[in-house]
Amino acid sequence: MTSLEHSSLYQLTLVRFKLVLREPEAIFWIFIFPILLAVGLGIAFRNRPPEVLPVGATTLQLTQALAAENGLKATELNEAAGRQALATGNILLLAVEGPGGVKFEYDDTNPDARNARLLADRAIQAAAGRRDAVSIQNQLIHETGSRYIDFVVPGLLGMNLMGSAMWGLGFAIVEGRQKKLLKRMVASPMPRWQYLTAFLLSRLALLVIEVVVFLGFAWVAFGVPFRGSLWELGLLCVLTSLVFSALGLLVASRARTMEAVSGLMNLVMLPMWILSGVFFSASRFPAVIQPLVQALPLTAAIDTMRGNMLEGTHMGAMTAPLAILLAWLVVPFAVSLRIFRWR
Repeated sequence: MTSLEHSSLYQLTLVRFKLVLREPEAIFWIFIFPILLAVGLGIAFRNRPPEVLPVGATTLQLTQALAAENGLKATELNEAAGRQALATGNILLLAVEGPGGVKFEYDDTNPDARNARLLADRAIQAAAGRRDAVSIQNQLIHETGSRYIDFVVPGLLGMNLMGSAMWGLGFAIVEGRQKKLLKRMVASPMPRWQYLTAFLLSRLALLVIEVVVFLGFAWVAFGVPFRGSLWELGLLCVLTSLVFSALGLLVASRARTMEAVSGLMNLVMLPMWILSGVFFSASRFPAVIQPLVQALPLTAAIDTMRGNMLEGTHMGAMTAPLAILLAWLVVPFAVSLRIFRWR
């Protein structure tokens, strides 16, 4: 046997790696789940032609005017039937002709209804002979990188790196503590630092497979762009994984039962699932909580990966989110080493 094979750190790392690969649940959540989620979101939010909006009108003349607009499907209805169709969602807008002109009845809280109102007004005004004061031309652009799937893939990647790092580290450590395995490890000649380092090394080995499989699928299936440096993207993934490994280590430092660590993990990760911009931009949240949102490690990780993949931004231009990630790496790791319970 070589000196490497005699190394306790090598053996511990190999054991951790094999234990993860032998768990069907771990394989599903690390490799298969993010791909299935990307497929579902990519299909649900794919770019599609503009929808034809159903509307109603109370006269034949209004119906013909609305039907001349490509974005509208007009049906002639009396007022009672039209209001019933509005109430049941069969139409988005009812155009009622009266002595004072045309009245639009619609729900202004519905974005599609507001669009129908704009199209209906344009169609009726055009039918009445209005001419635009300025000639407008449209140039349609369908740019890769502006689609929802392009936006969501870095978010899914960050979410998956967070989950696999925290769950993989936290559960394994608490399981070892609950089964008294940590106590036996401490009694062996093994240096304590090697036990914890083995978790990080096995995590980094799985990280390569996890990232390459997911991003490779996103590139082949959806044409997701990679406009930045690939080695910088890889470095960002490694840093993100280390950050959440440190958080997982901190959460598992004192927990003695699987129920306790599970509750703590959810307490830590749930705010980031909601606030960090995985599925939509974090800028949607009120300005008063933006400092908290921007200080979360998952927000910083997703921002850096989106900047790299979609905008081609170099790491040197992302000092603020990188500083946040480094702080979340150093502080939890240092604290966890001080308070870690070996028994």
